[in-house]
Amino acid sequence: MDKKKRNQIGRAAVVLAALAAFLIYCFVPSVNRTMHTVLAAFASGDFTVVRDFVESYGAYAAAVSFLLMILQSIAAPLPAFLLTFANANLFGWWKGAVLSWSSAMAGAAVCFYIARLLGRDVAEKLTSRAGLKQIDVFFERHGRMSILIARLLPFMSFDIVSYAAGLTSMSFGSFFIATGIGQLPATIIYSYVGSMLTGGAKLFVTGLLLLSAISALIVLFKQLYNEKRKKEDK
Repeated sequence: MDKKKRNQIGRAAVVLAALAAFLIYCFVPSVNRTMHTVLAAFASGDFTVVRDFVESYGAYAAAVSFLLMILQSIAAPLPAFLLTFANANLFGWWKGAVLSWSSAMAGAAVCFYIARLLGRDVAEKLTSRAGLKQIDVFFERHGRMSILIARLLPFMSFDIVSYAAGLTSMSFGSFFIATGIGQLPATIIYSYVGSMLTGGAKLFVTGLLLLSAISALIVLFKQLYNEKRKKEDK
């Protein structure tokens, strides 16, 4: 089977899955109520609300959390850090980190293939046109290191970067490896902070400062490397 045929099949599968999800949401009252509860939990901005929702599923809590991370990846405006905090607070920092990291990787893969199979118009509807344009410029500036750098920067949207990557010619393997490596520091820091977070902001701020410092160092080393290469080329 050639690549064009595989893409057509993949595109049809994504469209059918989206249509099925929409119909279930519209015509199954329990699913509709659950989705409204999920959106309200994320909109609250309180990780304890998200944690309580996940915990309410008992033995299936980890699976529900995994699916929620994929959902928030597709619906890019939803804040992922609330779920990362909730996972760490509920399962412990290292188990929560493993859960958050693996589910974020799955979410990134879904976003990548949605964009690759369905194109820019769909990606813009799920994110924003302005956001994608900003990432396009970022990709042009940093080249092959774009994904790794973007994952290390706390102010870069994880989900929009995933969609934007799917619109480029980069291979999924390169995208996935760079995402896995780059996302690890943030996941560990947020999980460690989240496991001890009880309402105070001190540890949260400390974690953000550490992450920002690491990100600044990465950008600095990248700039120094580029300048060195330019001098060597001259």
